[in-house]
Amino acid sequence: MKTMLVLFCMALIARQAVALAVNDLAPDFNAPSTSGETIRLSGLKGSWVVLYFYPKAFTPGCTKESCSLRDGYAYVQKQGAKILGVSLDDIETQTRFKKEYALPFDLISDSKKEISKAYGTLGAMAAYSERKTFIISPDGKIAHIFDKVNVDDHDAEVVAMLEKLKAGK
Repeated sequence: MKTMLVLFCMALIARQAVALAVNDLAPDFNAPSTSGETIRLSGLKGSWVVLYFYPKAFTPGCTKESCSLRDGYAYVQKQGAKILGVSLDDIETQTRFKKEYALPFDLISDSKKEISKAYGTLGAMAAYSERKTFIISPDGKIAHIFDKVNVDDHDAEVVAMLEKLKAGK
């Protein structure tokens, strides 16, 4: 019984995540990426950033979502945006995932769970990051949040939203 109570409390603590909203300053981070470089979000200021969180590399939904963004990458770039994928996977797994699916953008390892906590995407019992995408404006603020992601057509969702945001609608 005591073990169940501890597990329940851990799950509640993990779920008490930061609730970010549109116009909030995007939390900065410093994390290892598949480029071999450390990426700092504040170093991308001046560019649109598509920051997508996914539960686990090589799983069906995460693979579909990542490949959708890969397939629409040129259109996202035409909007002046950079794509970054984040999961709790270690950098070696992220690198294999990127290579196997020829992903043209960097993936970030959030194995310390700090980025997912900051963005409020840490899942039950802190075992994974929930699927959510943030579009961050050039001034470093959250411009849009996709709480529900269509893994098959996420590229089209992202491009349409970038066009809308850039047009000021």
